[in-house]
Amino acid sequence: MSFDKDQIEELEDETVTLVLEDDTEVECDVLAIFPVEEKSYVALLPTDGPDAEEGNVYLYRYTENENGEPEISDIEDEGEFNAASEVFNELLFSEDEYDEIIDEDEL
Repeated sequence: MSFDKDQIEELEDETVTLVLEDDTEVECDVLAIFPVEEKSYVALLPTDGPDAEEGNVYLYRYTENENGEPEISDIEDEGEFNAASEVFNELLFSEDEYDEIIDEDEL
């Protein structure tokens, strides 16, 4: 699958703070917002902790509310998660896009 650069929103220096179910806060860099079929997804890379050290990326469904403010939600359907993961992996490992999404400082 090839990606149209106009469809991939790369957000340099953008971060979000996730509050997990156990009230733990995780600061994450926003790697990219990308489409899969009719929905959008966001890839987040933790900036600290074991997940950051291992390079784990969090994927969430991405929407904007009526005021244009971003909202993320869990991907609860396994098929939907697998589709988003597959597209993100293709995006991440495509030669042209990889360097633009992940700086060496983030690895």
